[in-house]
Amino acid sequence: MLLVQSERNALLASLTAVVGVVERRHTLPILSNLLLEKHGDKLTLLATDLELQVSTQLAVEAGEDFAITIAARKLFDIVRALPDSARVKLDSKDSQVVVSAGKSRFTLQTLPAADFPRVETGAGLGEAIRLPQKTLKRLLQLVQFAMASQDIRYYLNGMLLVLEGKQLRVVATDGHRLSYAETALESEAAPREVIIPRKTVVELSKLLADVDDPVELRIGTNQVTIALPGTELVTKVVDGKFPDYQRVIPTNQPRHLKVKRQSVMQALQRAAILSNEKFRGVRLVMSDNTLGIVCNNNEQEEAADEIEVDYNGDPLDVGFNVTYLLDGLGAVNTDEITLSLGDANSSMLLTSEGEPGFKYVVMPMRI
Repeated sequence: MLLVQSERNALLASLTAVVGVVERRHTLPILSNLLLEKHGDKLTLLATDLELQVSTQLAVEAGEDFAITIAARKLFDIVRALPDSARVKLDSKDSQVVVSAGKSRFTLQTLPAADFPRVETGAGLGEAIRLPQKTLKRLLQLVQFAMASQDIRYYLNGMLLVLEGKQLRVVATDGHRLSYAETALESEAAPREVIIPRKTVVELSKLLADVDDPVELRIGTNQVTIALPGTELVTKVVDGKFPDYQRVIPTNQPRHLKVKRQSVMQALQRAAILSNEKFRGVRLVMSDNTLGIVCNNNEQEEAADEIEVDYNGDPLDVGFNVTYLLDGLGAVNTDEITLSLGDANSSMLLTSEGEPGFKYVVMPMRI
């Protein structure tokens, strides 16, 4: 029985949207599968890991309705390997599905659709907040690199989402650096504060496009739904207390250094070649209108660079993790940035007039 026919590129785009959710190893075999559900001329593809669920819809020719589950990665790899111009057919045969295109045929096992678990959309979701996709995409780009990965402090393995009045804030930290970004909303929203898991942030970043089309967020106490045109994410939230980011962001640093972003990035990249591979330390040595950048390693090798900057404060010699500095500089797109510092034991604040809602804090390190 013919289940569905689709152009290869259209099917691949839908598979790409959902396949990232599927874990490669699972205790439940069905979670390695994708749920395909057809109603009329709409084919819904749904994947979940029980924490995050992503579903997307694809327009297909009208025919018999059905629901099956197929190995997600195998189907994705098959469709990706087909020629761009291919027309893909899925036929059911006993408890198998035959994927064919031209003279290529692939027979895949299925599991009952009735056994496929779904993340139910719970009650208690707040009112819908709408903003352009490109705005949310930019917010995520400005903070997601600072999220922790597999930290024992599980509440750091994600991103804080804060709604307050007409403002949406996103914050991420791994305990050594913190990134903060905010944007204004068109309408006022009830105060909400949740931690979104790292995986959700990564998958959402892939789905968001650099367009003005809206994205809709509904934030509940233990769940967040994010709706894009044709695609919906439902995610559980991390149960934990996020650090007080307001206290971490320095407010009255006495030393301010204005630098060309590309100049300091390139100098750091050059110096980092000879940095200690484990600690990745770099010294920033400030004096009148000069920024010195120094890296050493265990082999007694040293890299030293110097760039002209706008600085008239007291001399200062302070150490940081060079990777953390490069991450923050790479997140902004502006020509000029400001580095605000206190003494050799205080954090550095990176800001830019071109990204008014962005703040990046890096803790110092002893070198």
